[in-house]
Amino acid sequence: MKDAAPETIYLSDYEPFGYLVDAVHLTFDLSPHATKVASRIQFRPNPDAKDRTFFLHGEDLTLIRASIDGTKVDPECTDDGLRCPVPDAPFIWEAEVEIDPASNTALEGLYQSSGMYCTQCEAQGFRKITYYPDRPDVMSVFTVRINGPHPVLLSNGNPVGAGDGWAEWHDPWPKPAYLFALVAGDLVNHPDTFTTMTGKKVALNIWVRADDLHKCAFGMEALKKSMKWDEDVYGREYDLDVFNIVAVDDFNMGAMENKGLNIFNSSAVLASPETSTDTNFERIEAIIAHEYFHNWTGNRITCRDWFQLCLKEGLTVYRDAQFTSDVRSAPVKRITDVIDLRARQFPEDNGPLAHPVRPESFQEINNFYTATVYEKGAEVIGMLKTLVGDEAYGKALDLYFKRHDGDAATIEDWLKVFEDVTGRDLSQFKRWYSQAGTPRLSVEEDFKDGVFTLTFQQDTKPSSTTPDPQPQVIPIAVGLLGQNGDEVQETQVLEMTQARQSFSFKGLATRPVASILRGFSAPVILSHPEGEAQRGFLLAHDTDPFNRWEAGRALARAALSDMILKDAPPDTTFLAGMAAVLRDDSVDPATRALMLGLPSQSDMATSLHDTGHVPDPQAIWAASETMKQAISQYNQDLLPRLYSEMHIDAPYSPDADQVGKRALQGAVLALMSRLDGGAQAARQFESADNMTQQLSALACLLNSGKGIAETQAFYDQWKHDRLVIDKWFSLQIIQSTPHQTVEITKNLTKHADFNWKNPNRFRATLGALSMHHAGFHQQDGSGYALLADWLIKLDAVNPQTTARMTSAFQTWRRYDSKRQDHVRAQLDRIAATPDLSRDTHEMISRIRGA
Repeated sequence: MKDAAPETIYLSDYEPFGYLVDAVHLTFDLSPHATKVASRIQFRPNPDAKDRTFFLHGEDLTLIRASIDGTKVDPECTDDGLRCPVPDAPFIWEAEVEIDPASNTALEGLYQSSGMYCTQCEAQGFRKITYYPDRPDVMSVFTVRINGPHPVLLSNGNPVGAGDGWAEWHDPWPKPAYLFALVAGDLVNHPDTFTTMTGKKVALNIWVRADDLHKCAFGMEALKKSMKWDEDVYGREYDLDVFNIVAVDDFNMGAMENKGLNIFNSSAVLASPETSTDTNFERIEAIIAHEYFHNWTGNRITCRDWFQLCLKEGLTVYRDAQFTSDVRSAPVKRITDVIDLRARQFPEDNGPLAHPVRPESFQEINNFYTATVYEKGAEVIGMLKTLVGDEAYGKALDLYFKRHDGDAATIEDWLKVFEDVTGRDLSQFKRWYSQAGTPRLSVEEDFKDGVFTLTFQQDTKPSSTTPDPQPQVIPIAVGLLGQNGDEVQETQVLEMTQARQSFSFKGLATRPVASILRGFSAPVILSHPEGEAQRGFLLAHDTDPFNRWEAGRALARAALSDMILKDAPPDTTFLAGMAAVLRDDSVDPATRALMLGLPSQSDMATSLHDTGHVPDPQAIWAASETMKQAISQYNQDLLPRLYSEMHIDAPYSPDADQVGKRALQGAVLALMSRLDGGAQAARQFESADNMTQQLSALACLLNSGKGIAETQAFYDQWKHDRLVIDKWFSLQIIQSTPHQTVEITKNLTKHADFNWKNPNRFRATLGALSMHHAGFHQQDGSGYALLADWLIKLDAVNPQTTARMTSAFQTWRRYDSKRQDHVRAQLDRIAATPDLSRDTHEMISRIRGA
């Protein structure tokens, strides 16, 4: 370990800092290996604090001088900060430190990326810049002067002065240190303006390297669209004179919502039709919206401590999902969100990394930027809105912004505004924040004398953090369909509060077909004893888009299970259902493309494990391939016509209509390639004028066992574009057959363009390996060993990225004993690495202790 045994931090131990901060003045004299940071901070005693110990966080800092009210002091410095006697009255702390941005490969604090200075301070990076109470409940106004020979010098807030080699910024809104940002470099801007709802003109800029300037237009339009949406839907107006976004190549996250100066991973802001797929465009639009929405849900109102991380992230993820639903397709957005939730959060919630949406303890907060905090946290917001209704939700949010503007708030503060608006007692609902695990919801049906009764039972698997889970409030959206497909009961939300609870529908002439959990109204695992015929009926007739998709997914899962466990042939009912979906022009192309997809192989492994079987990754892969071939053959007469019908005779646009058509055309092309050996894919590759169609064609060729020439041609065409080459690395691994996956990955790590210190390139390569279910879970353990080799190497350079990628091992207990032995050996090898980071040590300990 690099440090002593990690300290566990507990929510129950929270105490406010002993001092309030009224103002912060920082001066940076930039130098690659010897940046000087001078701080002048106005402190005063906090009347609400019991402990008046003056401790300032600080890591990897060289203290040059320190003074209090102009008098030199000699504080006690340790590896994690300093202590010093201070007056029991307001005082001014001044200090100067030296830091080494060029050697900061962890990408926390102030570091360099391609010659540019930039920062990442969430969660605890500011302590690597200067000595400060680096905690979210300490908020202050900041004034920052930057001295350096760079044409662009940026920080938070509004510009207040600039000259040759210097610039000064002032942020009038109090903020915690994690929202501090600085950028300096040789950059160019894509400018625009936005006029707010009160007529205030805001200057907008996206700052990039000169070669990337042509990739900024879409991001700027997404920003303006987000600003307008937040005014229209939440009444939130922007509050500074300028809003800056900077694109950075080396970045551990997607983006960071620093007040007035958002710093983005290049992949999350740069886009052009030639280099970005439709998925890239939608992701960029959503991330820009997310970070902008943080201006109110995260910045103006922040979190009291890091245990409340879900307060800002869950709410903001929910808001960006609302935004995408409004500007694109709500059904498609809901379906894709649930696919992602089941792929990422459900395994987390049901494995060794399970933790509540609001954890009770942590060792490294960096390890809790998880799908549970973000995505499940957003689902909790959605359930709350479902329970109280749209009008009450709007009133509660208005009260939240009014009551807590400028506060560092808690989950209790958040729920209290809903209680005050609605008069409801939300103490049981609060269990969604305190209990880990995904509730299992089983249902029984009964029909007698015109009364249809649904009886639900909820069960949650105990975990180390929730050993005795209690019944939760579960909103269950239900609709009833008649035997002719007509809706006899529109969607009604049933509020389940007990472990077992029944709900009845009266006055029905015949037994209805129940459509349960419409819109995925709660993040639960539903067990419904519906037969194949009922699933087929819902696939054909359900008026709820999500549940229609879910019926198809259930049919597919059942059919694949029979193929894997019983060596059954592809189910003809499922094949017929898929054919009907393909032919149904009343269903929009994007939804048809989603419905055509099979459950992921990891999803199938989970399903098999949950039903008492040991999943065989190779058998799952083989069944999936056989089913895809069967779908292709069943629809061979339809596919060419449908492919042609989805052709777009218009310039490329990432709008929802075109995106849907390209999605369906791409899904159809993948099926056609199984019949024509990739002939149509080769033609599409040659003629494609956008990355979506070029990349989908190359994927089809690789999946057909061809595409060697096209793969090289793709590289030769795009080798100058780092984001496109990330796609090139990933695609070759994802489209490989399982027995080739590890070897292909190894070869790519030897490629001249494999920069393992760049988080995007590392994730594109080793992350792709971990996502190839059968390839990663090779029975000889070679996939596990290769990933472990690289995680050990990366940990010394970038602990955050390393720790997050260890989650690839979290499902290891569901596989056979031989695979478990291989994983255990790799976990032990990583754990035994000398000087292993605290981040990775905590993750490996949790996974290994499963």
